[in-house]
Amino acid sequence: MNPDVAWAVWSGERQRRIEDVLARTLPAAEHAPAHLSQAMRYAVLEGGKRVRPLLAYAAGELAEAPPAVVDAAAAAVELVHAYSLIHDDLPCMDDDTLRRGKPTCHVAFGEATALLAGDALQALAFGVLAGGGLPDSAGACALLAEAAGVRGMAGGQAIDLDSVGAALPLAELETMHRMKTGALIRAAVRLGAACGRPLAPAEAVALDSYADAAGLAFQVVDDVLDVEGSAASLGKTAGKDMAQGKPTFVSSLGLAAARQHAEALRIEARSALAPLGSPARRLAELADWIVLRTH
Repeated sequence: MNPDVAWAVWSGERQRRIEDVLARTLPAAEHAPAHLSQAMRYAVLEGGKRVRPLLAYAAGELAEAPPAVVDAAAAAVELVHAYSLIHDDLPCMDDDTLRRGKPTCHVAFGEATALLAGDALQALAFGVLAGGGLPDSAGACALLAEAAGVRGMAGGQAIDLDSVGAALPLAELETMHRMKTGALIRAAVRLGAACGRPLAPAEAVALDSYADAAGLAFQVVDDVLDVEGSAASLGKTAGKDMAQGKPTFVSSLGLAAARQHAEALRIEARSALAPLGSPARRLAELADWIVLRTH
């Protein structure tokens, strides 16, 4: 089969799979309190690229884990990601009104319900992971907690908010995004791999190096698309970061150099996987997709 076709088939199957898993995991729309359950489903379902679940499934494939075993890890990272988007969009954060091509959760359901929906999604993520049958569920929960907390996503968001109007040096910008964006991407890869056979130390190091480069690449491309894309193509407000005076890879490097940086990170991610051979092919294809995407 043509490699591009094989990738499209594999990714499409996994995207449909995680959509079904999430739909079953979330409370039913009529589950009381219905307005909260509906807000949770609204924020999670029928939208998003599902990059983090795809990374979990790809890493699970490397570790010879059946997709059914990876489902809990994939769902957990996506639920945490969805909660973070709800909170990022709130007026006290980025104050945005468009997400995944529809009104943000607080616009559709009100700020209080949106805040509670994010809280409930985070709690649900840890419940799913704890009860998902992973070989080391306690270790998996600890890994996700660190990725979402002060050393990861939440800490990175705090630095981002504090840096509005500032010109961060490239090293500090990368540190911020290794926390804000990269930590959950690394967690997705690590959790997916933890669903299968034990990895050799060299394999674990290779995966961490891959995830670090892929996570940064994802953010660099996001910054480029914020400048080059439109609300219609992105499903969210375009030009938001520049309008808010946020430090980005484009403001730090310029548009052309930011594109080059993303490509260099793609090569770095692929190179990290080279010792792992063909079982890492889906991870390599994901690095390409992350950098070459248009939305």
